[in-house]
Amino acid sequence: MSHPTIRTEQRQCEVAWFSALCSDDYEFLGVPDGKLRSSYEHCGEIVRRADSLGYQNILLPSGWIVGQDALAFASAMAPQTRQINQLVALRMGEVWPPMLARALATLDHIAKGRLTINIISSDMPGQKEDGMIRYSRSSEIIQILKGLWSTRGPFRWEGEHYQIDLPNTDSAQPYQQNGGPLMYFGGFSPPAQDLCAKHCDVFLMWPDTEQGLAETIATLSEKAAGYQRKIDFGFRAHVIVRETENEAKAAAERLISKLDLAKGNEIKHRSMDASSAGVTRQDELREKSDSLYLEDHLWGGIGLARSGCGSAIVGDPEQVLAKLNRYMDMGIRSFILSGYPHLDECDLFAKHVLPKLPTCYLNQVQNRLVPDPVTPLTTEQRV
Repeated sequence: MSHPTIRTEQRQCEVAWFSALCSDDYEFLGVPDGKLRSSYEHCGEIVRRADSLGYQNILLPSGWIVGQDALAFASAMAPQTRQINQLVALRMGEVWPPMLARALATLDHIAKGRLTINIISSDMPGQKEDGMIRYSRSSEIIQILKGLWSTRGPFRWEGEHYQIDLPNTDSAQPYQQNGGPLMYFGGFSPPAQDLCAKHCDVFLMWPDTEQGLAETIATLSEKAAGYQRKIDFGFRAHVIVRETENEAKAAAERLISKLDLAKGNEIKHRSMDASSAGVTRQDELREKSDSLYLEDHLWGGIGLARSGCGSAIVGDPEQVLAKLNRYMDMGIRSFILSGYPHLDECDLFAKHVLPKLPTCYLNQVQNRLVPDPVTPLTTEQRV
């Protein structure tokens, strides 16, 4: 397979796990399990486990119908972790921007800079808005956050969605300098891609073929260059790794063995992004396949009962590692992974694959952590 290649300047990657704040943890996909429900105790254990195993980051998703508030949850977890960053998903517009800037700055100090942000430009709960309105609002909020974080003294903003006039910004100064927390953003549509190219730091991609990912990376790199910027790239996927390929494929089949397709469709469409371009792309690829595999070792079965990221990398340790290495060769250096159940798969990936990857902290690479960066755990300490 040939595709355009953009190699990372430093061949290192950030490996993140996922905490199921939005009630997305199963032994059997689509079959609720009380012990895996979205609770502070269970989701907190996922974060602490990923921290102890040496993952560099963990995504805290944002939902409305089910789930916990990601920002409040992250504030509680920050003092309980030692070296892991938290990637807090935030829906733009839910909180008045100056108050959001202050809340994030406060959390950034609690976490001693171990904070990153996943910008979500979705509808508000109970509302349906035109996409251009959502992206326009998100653009203003991002600029307001960055302005408040980098300004000492008066701050004024006159925009279409917000008019703000503040006498000072002392309460909004984050721990991380040189721009505040890194901003991650995902979106398949052209306006979404333009927003990231112009304002954000890491473009997150949902599962696609290697050819499709490489083309997206090339497009976004060109868009960012048009704004005299350079961005990083991330890949969000599930993973099923076992000692043999047959065991991994069997685990994938077992995961959907009790799935009622009608119930799965209902679960999938309770999410606000169920009709997004990225989800539609995965649906199209899955429908073209007669085995649920979008391409070698990329299995789309999870999308039968999940919106957003609906595909998993499936294989033995060397096959999974080879897939991740090919992604890195294309220019990806942030992986946000998950698996079912999340604690079990977190352990398996850390055992079989994580030690073989050259890892880094993106916010340290970009010189955000100026005061007292936390020393990562050694291999012996992780064990």
